[in-house]
Amino acid sequence: MSELRQKMKMDMELKGYSPRTIKNYTRTVSNFAKFYNKSPELLKEKEIREYLHYCIMERKLSEGTVNYINAGLKFFYTKTLNRYWNMDKISRIKEPRRLPSVLSPEEVKSIFDVTENLKHKAILMTVYSAGLRVSEVCNLKITDIDSKNMQILIREGKGKKDRYSLLSKANLEILREYWKRYHPTEYLFSGRGSTNSISPRSVQHMMEKSIKKAKITKKASVHTLRHSFATHLLDAGTDICHIQRLLGHTRITTTTIYLHLRRMDLLNIKSPLDLLLGEKDD
Repeated sequence: MSELRQKMKMDMELKGYSPRTIKNYTRTVSNFAKFYNKSPELLKEKEIREYLHYCIMERKLSEGTVNYINAGLKFFYTKTLNRYWNMDKISRIKEPRRLPSVLSPEEVKSIFDVTENLKHKAILMTVYSAGLRVSEVCNLKITDIDSKNMQILIREGKGKKDRYSLLSKANLEILREYWKRYHPTEYLFSGRGSTNSISPRSVQHMMEKSIKKAKITKKASVHTLRHSFATHLLDAGTDICHIQRLLGHTRITTTTIYLHLRRMDLLNIKSPLDLLLGEKDD
């Protein structure tokens, strides 16, 4: 397996896959081989189908996780071994399209209010203010903050794409306050006692603490701030195409999910029942 693993790793590196994807895909193939206690080179369509079925029915893995395993195995067999992959026999499982959790503006403000640590507050405010992914805020460098043009450069976001997002006045103020106290050198938010960037897990942990302190019962994470950023911009009347560019979405269909999260009271839409019965505004 080691020689095959190295070949698969090289194939993914040549295609520009991220280190994280390379690690996860090779682990997927390794787990598949261990399940049958055979080299994956000896396993075929029948074993792949049975393994995916086992992941669904026995391990009860989510649809997204099963599809990720499917993708890892597909890369190995089609690219590394150059074999045919029958899409009808080894198809992806349909994933439910769930609406993301979103916080109200008041809830977002309460999170900032209870976050006493200046560095933690600066990080969470930057995520919300610019609609960043947790990995993107971790990888920000001091030079990415463009105060002259009031924008933030996000380098190699998802899909290795650069983009610009908003730098609000309030965000710039707290970042300046943070810089005066912490004096970061390269990364805007470094890890404790290190010149490396802060870890995504550390950011998630500080968000969890603030959510608990703010007594918010909704299921929320750092990514919820990004969802809230998009939804609040829509509520304020921002064109969805602008939001798409700010979020770094390749397809507009990815951004349109936020249309389902808009507050009905702001849209001034009446239920047909109220119109039918002649209900008047309070």
